[in-house]
Amino acid sequence: MGIPEEKQDEIFESFKQADSGTTRKFGGAGLGLTLVKKLVEMHSGNIWVESEPGKGSRFTFIIPRKQN
Repeated sequence: MGIPEEKQDEIFESFKQADSGTTRKFGGAGLGLTLVKKLVEMHSGNIWVESEPGKGSRFTFIIPRKQN
């Protein structure tokens, strides 16, 4: 569905969704991306989103390899 730029930071917050209206098409509690972000950050990583409304979204994360 795509996420407007002004809402892209919010989607990583607990209980926040890009479409929070009463007529939204997709369900969920708004916790999935929050949990993913926390897990990635626990491994010293970073996650971000690239999105265009009407086209879709791409989520990317990087977790550094452990040095021996």
